[in-house]
Order: sequence, then C-alpha cells, then structure tokens
Amino acid sequence: MVQADPPRPQAGDTVRSVASRWPRPGRRARAGASGVAPTTGMPAAEAVPTTGVPAAGAAAGAVAPAAPHTAPDPPDAPVLPDSPGSGGRGVRDKGLSGGSVGLLGSAVIGVSTVAPVYCLTSTLGPTVGEVGLQTPAVFLAGFLPMLLVAFAYRELNRSVPDCGTSFTWTVKAFGPRVGWMCGWGLVVATIIVLSNLAGIATSFCYLLLGEVTGSAAVADLDDNTAVHIATCLAFIALATAISYRGMTATKGVQYALVGLQLAVLVLFVALAIGKARTGDLPGSIGFSWSWLNPFAVPSFATFTAGLSLSIFMFWGWDACLTVNEETSGSDRTPGRAALLAMVVLVGSYLLTAIAAQMYAGVGERGTGLGNPDTADNVFAALADPVLGSALGVLLFVAVLASAAASLQTTFIPVARTVLAMSTYQALPPALARVHPRHRTPAVATVAAGVATGLFYAVMSLVSENVLIDTIYALGLMICFYYSITAFACAWYFRRDLRRSARDLMFKGVAPALGGLLLAAVFGKTLYDMADPSYGSGSSVFGVGGVFVIGVGLLLLGLVLMTVMHRRSPAFFRGDVLTRATPALTVQD
Repeated sequence: MVQADPPRPQAGDTVRSVASRWPRPGRRARAGASGVAPTTGMPAAEAVPTTGVPAAGAAAGAVAPAAPHTAPDPPDAPVLPDSPGSGGRGVRDKGLSGGSVGLLGSAVIGVSTVAPVYCLTSTLGPTVGEVGLQTPAVFLAGFLPMLLVAFAYRELNRSVPDCGTSFTWTVKAFGPRVGWMCGWGLVVATIIVLSNLAGIATSFCYLLLGEVTGSAAVADLDDNTAVHIATCLAFIALATAISYRGMTATKGVQYALVGLQLAVLVLFVALAIGKARTGDLPGSIGFSWSWLNPFAVPSFATFTAGLSLSIFMFWGWDACLTVNEETSGSDRTPGRAALLAMVVLVGSYLLTAIAAQMYAGVGERGTGLGNPDTADNVFAALADPVLGSALGVLLFVAVLASAAASLQTTFIPVARTVLAMSTYQALPPALARVHPRHRTPAVATVAAGVATGLFYAVMSLVSENVLIDTIYALGLMICFYYSITAFACAWYFRRDLRRSARDLMFKGVAPALGGLLLAAVFGKTLYDMADPSYGSGSSVFGVGGVFVIGVGLLLLGLVLMTVMHRRSPAFFRGDVLTRATPALTVQD
C-alpha cells in the first residue's frame, strides 16, 4: 500500500515523529473536505493540482488555513500521477515498483554493493603494509564514521523516504544548489566505481579461466587492451540489462552471489584459524586482543593512511536506502537494512583479517600479508594453502562474484538518484521516464550504463595513468557527499534535538560527528592529492594528477549546475522541492 506523507511542520511548530504525522484512514476524508488543494494552499476550487488530479471532495468556496506553498510544475515537466491512496495530495510518485523489496533483500543489496570479498583481497595487504598487526583495529576505526553516517541516513529516511536520498535530503536541509552538488558527487562517484568494478570483473574472469584451464595464455588475455575493453563492455551491458528488468531480477541474482561470497568467507576463516592453531605453519601467529587496539598503531601518519584505506571498504552500503520507494515499510526498513549490512560487513572484515593474520602473519615474504608482491590480491596467494587445490578455486570464484554482484547493484543508486533529480527538475525530464512493465528508471539506468562504458573505454585508451588517478579520486567524492548528507541530517532535525536524548544523539551528535570525521578525511585526502607522487605519479604543472581530476570533476559539476539553472530555474528558486514537499511512504 502506498501512502502519502503530509507536509512537514513549519518553523516554530513542534516536529513530531513520522508515525504521528501519517494521516489515519478516518482523517483522510476530512482532509479532502476541507477545501484546501494539496500543494498550493489555495482554495480547491481555484487551485491547479500539481498532478492534474483534483482534490477529492473539495467544496467550492471553502477556505482553510494555507498549506505550505509549492509551485505547480512547468509545462515541460514530467507529469506524475498521485500515488495510489494518496488522496490527491500531489505526492510525486516516480512510478517505481513499491513493496518489491523486504528487509533481507534490502540488506543484501547493501552488502553486495560494497563487494566485500573483492575489498578484502585488494585492501587487506596494503592495510597490513601500513599498520601491521593493528589492521583489525583500523577496520574498526574505518567502520566508526560510516556507522555514524548510517544513523543520519536512517533518521532522514524515516522522515523523508525518497529514492533521491542524499540529493533530496540535502536540498531540503541546505537548499537546491548544495543539494544538486551533493547529488552530483554521488553520481560521479558511482560512475567511477562502476567502471572500476567492470574492469575488476574482467580481470578476475580471465584469472579464473586461467586457473581452471591451467593455461597462462588464457589468463594473459586480460593484458590485451581490445579483449579487455570488449569483455568489460559486455559485463556492463549484462549488469545494465539485469538492473533494467527490475528489482525481482536483481534480488534473485544478488541472493545467489552474496550467499556465495559469505559462504566462501566463512569457509576460509574456519580453515585458516583451524590450521593456524596447530602451530605447525611457518609465519603463523596466535591471536591477541591488542590487534583491536587502534592506539597501538606506531604513528598518526600510518594510522591515517590505514584509515583512508579502511573507510572506503565500507562504501556502497547506502544503496539499500535508494530502493526505499520500492521497499515494504519504506520509512523504517531501509534504515534497518543499512545497519544490518554494516554489521555483516564489519563482522566479515574483522574475522577475515584476524584469520588471515593468524595463518600467514604480517611478514614480507612468502604468504605473509605484508609481502608487496601479493598485496594487491591476497586471496590469490592464500587460496591453495588455506583451502587446498580442490577448493582454492572457490576464492577466485568469490572475488569474481563479488565484483560482478557489486557491478550490478551499483546501478541502483545512480539510476534512482538521477531519476529523483529529473523528477524534481534538477536534470532533463527525459531521465525521469520509468519502464511501464518493469517499473524501473529505464532511461536513467541505460544512461548510467552508456556513461560507464564510454568512461572506461576512453580512459583505458587515453592513458592507464589517467584511469588509475580517476579511481584514486573516488575517495574525494565519497567523503564529499557522505559528509554533506551527515551535516544535512543534523541541520534538518535541529529543532528536534531538545525533544529527547535519543533525538539528540541519533539526529544531531552522531551525524555531526560522522560528518566532521569524513570532512577531515576529505581535507587530508585533498592535501595528499596535490603531491605528484600520489596515485600513478602523474602531474599537471607540478600538481598531482589525482588532485586535478578530483577537483576538476567537482568543478564540472558546478558548470553543469549553471547550465541546469538556466534550463530549470524553478528548481533552483526553491519552488519545486522544499522542506514541505511530501514524501512517498510504502507501508508493510
């Protein structure tokens, strides 16, 4: 069932919980009889409803106190019907498949987008290289700001369950310009991640084929630029097609792929700890609780280096929030799913890191996690020793499944953010088209797939260094939009903070602290990027290539925002999306 959330109270009113703001069935008819049009605040006989649906039961000439003003859509805006059961309140139903995702499905999407097995095999080695045995502690430290930001997402989603998430919430808190840039940061970060994931899936596909066939020539196909790009585009096309067909197809694929990843990790952890406890392995060490102490890291510089690596191992959990309009209990389930996904991720990371350290140690030779020759793919070195030759291939399969699953689910946040931005006239209206049968953001999904394919192909052909630097610039975008969203939560709920200790903590203190931590990482990363040695080592006029790309992408956003300001002035005047714009709530 789809139900419209009434406008939020205005300044000076007591802000109530979303539960108390839901219109009860007995009140809906009385609201319709009041004679007030849903979004304009004019008498119903005079008002032009936003969606073209007259207010039910409006009495001519009846006047009630004015509701918050929202300008009607301009003639070229997409015409969006009221949601079923909304009573003609002008809710912008985007046409998505409401109620198609539950708590488990939403949590699986959050876990899948992060790509936990790939993150572990590519990040565990470099993190050990920075902080040694304190790697589990650094993983916990990286989890903290993400947890704090997750509380912000939960509270914002409870009040405003909109698939535009960061974009919509930031517009409501800080206005259209800050919100547009926040949405831009999310879109750019996701496109970069999509292209990177497609490349990873391609590389591990040929690595797996080489492992299965025992042929080095097959594995070396990945080094052929034409073959690599063609395979990469095929992965992107397949992921786009699955996302295009809707959440039912997405869930079926994700249950299998995420289940495979977690099962292989459990097997790896059990066997690694079991073999390490025998004491017969060279390099193996016993577990110590000191591994979980972040204050045991030798220096602050090494701690921040390790922290930067660990923070981005959690990126992507917010994908489960972007399907809120397709989730049963859209105001509460996505927030719970995000926290559940975070718990699964941090548990997986801690157990795997501890098991790997116990089995292999942190030495710089052989299977040691500090070996620079195996740092970029730790599981490739540990697969056969831990799982044996028969089961070792499962780790390669899990890494491929991790990258492929994340590639597919990462289309979800970018397509739905673009859909929301287009619906609210912040982007061209064509991008708001939803497939009538699959009920997915069809045009936005295809556009994201095309942009990803073009981006990866062009970057691969222009320069491998440029592609590497673009991936390094990803961290800047992630901290940018996460921190803005966290601050938006504290500001949006600023009048609620004295209402209870819970509101103070979860709507104010936790989000603000998470935003400050990520803003600090943003500043530190920006400073480090200016060094030409950062990333691939390339530079432009003595400035690091990563800095040029990262800042350049943000400046490109400002240019595009200026263009859209001329094409859609109503959005940037604050007439389309305001604090009072009602949200769409899908009930259990």
